[in-house]
Amino acid sequence: MELIAVYPGSFDPITFGHLDIITRSSALFAEVIVAVVRNPQKTPLFTLEERVEQIKEVVAHLPNVRVDSFTGLTVNYAQMQGARVLIRGLRAVSDFELELQMAHINKTLAKDIETVFLTTKTEYSFLSSSVVKEIARLGGAIDHLVPPSIVAALECRYGNKSVKISD
Repeated sequence: MELIAVYPGSFDPITFGHLDIITRSSALFAEVIVAVVRNPQKTPLFTLEERVEQIKEVVAHLPNVRVDSFTGLTVNYAQMQGARVLIRGLRAVSDFELELQMAHINKTLAKDIETVFLTTKTEYSFLSSSVVKEIARLGGAIDHLVPPSIVAALECRYGNKSVKISD
């Protein structure tokens, strides 16, 4: 059986930590759908369309990875895509409690969907999109945290070239 997996998230913006999870997932599953969620409770820096395009660009080298967007319940989206697995990345123990609750809730909503947890590489255990945005906003180096196209997008969004490239 060839399994389809969904890796849902806001990806505002995508980071090297996200890319690590996507790359490793692509080696485990026949197809990985990076599903950008439209969350009306959040005000993202980048539009849904911008995030989808940004992710498509940085995963173009992975032939079994597809990028899409959705609204609503993740398990409903996964079922509509024929996916049987949700991928969740874990950075630290603190992530596990919330992710475990979500996995249990999702199981009550869709018994045929499994959640697979992948831990990030140690070098990305501190990394979040929020941290990247804050560093970029304040003019710090982020090229070791996000791909070059995302560095450029953040420079453009913040209206200056203050995002320094580290040595």
